[in-house]
Amino acid sequence: MDLVSIETKAESDWLKQRLGGTKYIWTSGRLCNFDGCDRDDFFPKNINGWFWAANNAKMNPTNGRSFQEWSHTGGSSKKQPDSREGEEACMAVLNNFYDDGIKWHDVACHHEKPIVCEDTEGHLNFARQNFPNIQIP
Repeated sequence: MDLVSIETKAESDWLKQRLGGTKYIWTSGRLCNFDGCDRDDFFPKNINGWFWAANNAKMNPTNGRSFQEWSHTGGSSKKQPDSREGEEACMAVLNNFYDDGIKWHDVACHHEKPIVCEDTEGHLNFARQNFPNIQIP
């Protein structure tokens, strides 16, 4: 399993219905801020440099109209991602933490938060091939 990726509104709605009173969770959202991230299509980083680490899918631009649920506010009262603590390279879902609903926030990776994981088809296929005696739906 990997940390959850939220690539569609349907996935987001499903997750939101299950958060309950949980204040925040980590996702597999990640800022591409390491070796190999110098590609032109990742710039500017805070707009085009985000991806889902669980499946390497690039996120939609943070300022675009395609699906994304970045918050309009945060600890610095600025639109997310805001790099408030310097480099905030991880993405969390915060549950109305800043009176903004259930939204995405860039967060420094050293914070402790609960996690939500999901199976991916690639992992399931790997397990099916390598462990043929185990019944995996």
